[in-house]
Amino acid sequence: MFKVGFDNAKYIAMQSENIEKRIEQFGGKLYLEFGGKLFDDLHASRVLPGFEPDSKIRMLLKVADKAEVVIVINSSDIENSKIRGDLGITYDTDVLRLIDAFRDCGLYVSSVVISKYSDQPACRLFKERLENLGLKVYRHYKIDGYPSNIPLIVSDDGYGKNEYIETTRPLVVVTAPGPGSGKMATCLSQLYHDSKRGIKSGYAKFETFPIWNLPLKHPVNLAYEAATSDLNDVNMIDPFHLEAYGTTAVNYNRDVEIFPVLKVLFEQITGECPYKSPTDMGVNMAGNCIIDDDVVCEASKQEIIRRYYNTVCACKNGKVGNEAVYKNEMLMKQAGVDESCRPVVGAALEREKETGAPAAAIQLEDGRIVTGKTSSLLGAAAAALLNSLKILGGIHHDILLISPIIIEPIQKLKTVDLGNSNPRLHTDEILIALAISAATNPTADLALKQLSKLRHAEMHTSVMLASVDESTLKKLGINLTSEPVIRGKRLYRK
Repeated sequence: MFKVGFDNAKYIAMQSENIEKRIEQFGGKLYLEFGGKLFDDLHASRVLPGFEPDSKIRMLLKVADKAEVVIVINSSDIENSKIRGDLGITYDTDVLRLIDAFRDCGLYVSSVVISKYSDQPACRLFKERLENLGLKVYRHYKIDGYPSNIPLIVSDDGYGKNEYIETTRPLVVVTAPGPGSGKMATCLSQLYHDSKRGIKSGYAKFETFPIWNLPLKHPVNLAYEAATSDLNDVNMIDPFHLEAYGTTAVNYNRDVEIFPVLKVLFEQITGECPYKSPTDMGVNMAGNCIIDDDVVCEASKQEIIRRYYNTVCACKNGKVGNEAVYKNEMLMKQAGVDESCRPVVGAALEREKETGAPAAAIQLEDGRIVTGKTSSLLGAAAAALLNSLKILGGIHHDILLISPIIIEPIQKLKTVDLGNSNPRLHTDEILIALAISAATNPTADLALKQLSKLRHAEMHTSVMLASVDESTLKKLGINLTSEPVIRGKRLYRK
């Protein structure tokens, strides 16, 4: 049974209130560096059960009349067509997606910043494209010796060379498609320009993880390290916070390492640094909203195991190196867990052993485990999905939900007309077939109505799935892991 360990309503109220206080602290103008995912923070929802994936947006909507959004993208990410691994789209395309998403929920997007701009052809075309769509675009330039060459940075040839972003609201949310986009530099550049114009403004940072007021080795913070193992982020005690206040706080290496430079930058720009530690810069209140630490700890341990499997599969596909795998193995040991702590793993491998073919297992919210095998009609994931819907709907296992009369034409379309070598139906195809069957078959309709009950279910497959299956299962809210095994001898997988 899904257990709640986090008070989401309290979080939204506390977080928006804390941001408003920070705006007042700086005289009514705050540049808020917003890290992590704003619309779909699924990691937070998994490690903090009760946290809604759109909580950050809902929090911002509480101050929507005071807020505007600036989206930053690094020019090299445009030039190199960098792709978001979770969405499979390029960073420049994601900028457009983010603008639409912000607008759809009622938030004002004032502009886009292209950082480290040097008139690269792809960046120039992207800038023109945005401007043709009616968007304001600003160019920020690479500064030699950044962030150490402070005399140059805090000068008219450094931040002063950047185009000044015209903003009109008290809260400027600075966000980006991903890490390394230049959010912090954009905020500090604005502080410099505001100072030159006699405008009082400040800077703060919003990152959900690591949670500063949880222990360093708390499973939630370990899970954050597991999620960023490819970035080499390391949680650590904030030494500046300990020295200033005599209390421990958790931060991560990049913020701790850059803080001495930031402190000097603040002093050069505004005359003083408002913060005594990198932790002081943050506004995150998530740690104050955990209502059941045992539930949160268990959820985080499961996430560490999932991250391990995701990393070994990514390594198999050449997306990350072995170092990320080694780190996640170490994090599992620190959390006191291993693969056997994930029940669906053993169930899927046992089913494969019985059938001699790829298999899948799904653990429902009530703890029951349902398996699926590979057949001539269905892949293992699709079979496990259908079997789970039968269990949830109280439908006998032997009853056919989808007639072969519907499945066979789909297979013919795939193989004969579209030239696909695999006749088995993927999870998205089986759900479409089930929806068609539901129009005339009450039992199929009953099964289809159980789909929402699969949210928070756990799933493991004995082989790596096609991307279309991974995407479909993710949309259903199923937490998927797979063995790092590629079925057959084919190296290219769709």
